Amino acid sequence: MTKVWLITGSANGLGRDVAETALAAGHRVVATARRPEELQDLVQRYGDNVRAVRHDVRNSEQADAAVASAIEVFGRLDVLVNNAGYGKFAPFEQFSAEEFKDIVDTCFYGVVHTTRAALPVMRKQRSGVILQVSSVGGRITRPGNAPYLAAKWAVSGLAEALAQETAAFGVQVCALEPGGIRTNWGRRANSDIPRLLPEYEESVGGVLRMLDRIWGQENSDPRLIAELIVKLADRKDLPPHLVLGSDALTFLKQADDERAELLEKWRDTSLSVDFQSAASAGD
Repeated sequence: MTKVWLITGSANGLGRDVAETALAAGHRVVATARRPEELQDLVQRYGDNVRAVRHDVRNSEQADAAVASAIEVFGRLDVLVNNAGYGKFAPFEQFSAEEFKDIVDTCFYGVVHTTRAALPVMRKQRSGVILQVSSVGGRITRPGNAPYLAAKWAVSGLAEALAQETAAFGVQVCALEPGGIRTNWGRRANSDIPRLLPEYEESVGGVLRMLDRIWGQENSDPRLIAELIVKLADRKDLPPHLVLGSDALTFLKQADDERAELLEKWRDTSLSVDFQSAASAGD
């Protein structure tokens, strides 16, 4: 069945792959980007099946306009892929307030704005799929990427909560949580790193040195992820979280094991704040 898609951040990276894959499969796509002129080759190739729309995801009015464009041009909206986002590496202390806010506004509030615009349409249709492109970094952390990780934890949490709210009227919400994807994301995030304060050389510096060996050799193939996303849009049993890539599975398992150990280690402390029962109080 032909579906109508809205994909944010379609100019490059994973968003571009998803847009091209959905169009090649015969779907109709509203492809959004801050600079829609970067999408003109898609318009030339796919004609009336694609609409290129200017959309800075930080702007709620532009999110409303992007969804309105889908309804105006194609009559409905079946799949929303919230993909737009970027990261930057630095110690938390060396991010300016403006840099931190811009990353969170893009990676989290961009998701909020576009989801808020799309959800009433899907609720009235009583059908739809919302795929939030989060990250395994929405479930684990490392030094040096605090605003991006904070935003992705928020995206994954939002997806899980929202999935419970919308299931009753046929709208599925799923946070996609990949590990490293072989796109231009890492090189861009690594392009403007400040000179680290000496105290952060071990923590943040160690992560940056490790990542230098990974950029360009990331684990997951964006084309395979895009093909999977197109298939997921037809599923009726999407989970609230879907981890993608063997590296993501390994990292999350390690993090979960460490959390379980800490939970048990601090169990008595956790229990110590409960009200004592009357029987215990009398002993």
